[in-house]
Amino acid sequence: MQVILTQEAEERAPLCPHGPTLLFVKVSHDEEQGRRFYACSACRDRKDCSFFQWENEKVSEATLLARKEHNQSYQPPLTHKQYMERYPIYIQLPLPKRRFCQDCQQLVLPDEWAAHSGHRLHSDISAGQLRRPSQLLYALENKKSNAQYLFADRSCQFLLDVVVALGFRRVLSVGTPRLHELIRLRALEPEGPQVRSLLLDIDFRYSQFYTDEEFCHYNMFNHHFFGGEEAREICRSFLQLDNGEGVLMVTDPPFGGLVEPLAHNFKKLIAMWKPAPEKGAFNELPIFWIFPYFFESRILNAFPNFSMLDYQVDYDNHAQYKHGKTGRKQSPVRIFTNIPQSRITLPTEEGYRFCCVCQRYVSSDNQHCEICNSCTSKDGRRWNHCVLCRKCVKPSWIHCNACNRCALQSHPCGFAKDGCFICGETDHKQRNCPSHSTKEETSKVKKKQTKKKINKLNIAMAKRKTAMQTAAAKKRKNKSKRKNHLDVKYQPT
Repeated sequence: MQVILTQEAEERAPLCPHGPTLLFVKVSHDEEQGRRFYACSACRDRKDCSFFQWENEKVSEATLLARKEHNQSYQPPLTHKQYMERYPIYIQLPLPKRRFCQDCQQLVLPDEWAAHSGHRLHSDISAGQLRRPSQLLYALENKKSNAQYLFADRSCQFLLDVVVALGFRRVLSVGTPRLHELIRLRALEPEGPQVRSLLLDIDFRYSQFYTDEEFCHYNMFNHHFFGGEEAREICRSFLQLDNGEGVLMVTDPPFGGLVEPLAHNFKKLIAMWKPAPEKGAFNELPIFWIFPYFFESRILNAFPNFSMLDYQVDYDNHAQYKHGKTGRKQSPVRIFTNIPQSRITLPTEEGYRFCCVCQRYVSSDNQHCEICNSCTSKDGRRWNHCVLCRKCVKPSWIHCNACNRCALQSHPCGFAKDGCFICGETDHKQRNCPSHSTKEETSKVKKKQTKKKINKLNIAMAKRKTAMQTAAAKKRKNKSKRKNHLDVKYQPT
């Protein structure tokens, strides 16, 4: 699937509960296959958001009205302003009267208790809990929509240490609520770093805890501010403060989302920072984009000046993307940035070291390759140089002479990593391969395979029917024997 990111597509995009939709099309061999259609930008499953519309489909007024009512029904029960009017009242309540509804995910005032009768209510909500809402709210872990995985404390602290070390005074936290919390907590300490943070997140529940100067309800997949132009202006002012100096953007998008629309919208945030950078001035918004290392080529395609740090980011509530017994030995999540790596210090106590040749910090097992003249490992393990491939490869890979490339020892020989599975060429896919059998031959093979499957199914059903008939006959025979035995036993003399 490919996203059509044009000005015309954006202007004509209909709305779903998550803002303007995106225009998609199925692409094969650089050619469009089928009609273009609009679908939800945030949800990748129709069960989460069922919106679908063909590009040139004519929609009736009744449908538009029903769609508008549907979108409105999915909006938060209160506006951000209304939430902020309630918050001062809530924090002035004594601890026994501070209640949080686990079912509604909402702070509850005393006059609302009756409406939440029968719900799971937590009492004695402390000021510390209110400052850490990511621990009070349950995480929205649906991988095909929110994918709300939260930084582990070590990763969160590392990010803040880098922010302070590089002299940033403001952080635009795009989808990073836990980093936003830590920045605000440290700013309250007497000698803590005085760094400000603005959180942009699609999770409206944070509206209950932060003012409009600290939080904007935002969808990073379509650059939509749910608070309208007022929220957009708050974000623009935050980025342009002090002539745009001293600000860093940190973003942690859902890993299942497409890189292209994310990069497209991050460039819009960059344009909000400095629409026309002055000559001689720093003309790039410093960015930390947190994403798995295997998306490196796609990110570099959108931002060629980015590079990938060796630092492994961990998450508290992800089964695999963390260290320890329950996670992987090596987390695949990295930080992509346009800041020179020589300026960023990785924690030596966690096993990172400085490579004098590469002028950057790398993991302890990432050994410098003199042939490649680089520390080549991507996944944290020590890679081996293949003379035939002229590059370093994973330690579990070996060179296959038949495929003329390195791959796993158990790989299906002749299959290309990218491209055609039949001939191995990378300029086309299997369905368009010149060596592929004709449609008629393919049809015959499919018919033969289908016939075999039907025959196997018929044989299995016949065996099952025979077994059932045998069991039924045996049951009838046993019943008849018992009846005859009873007739003989109780026969009158």
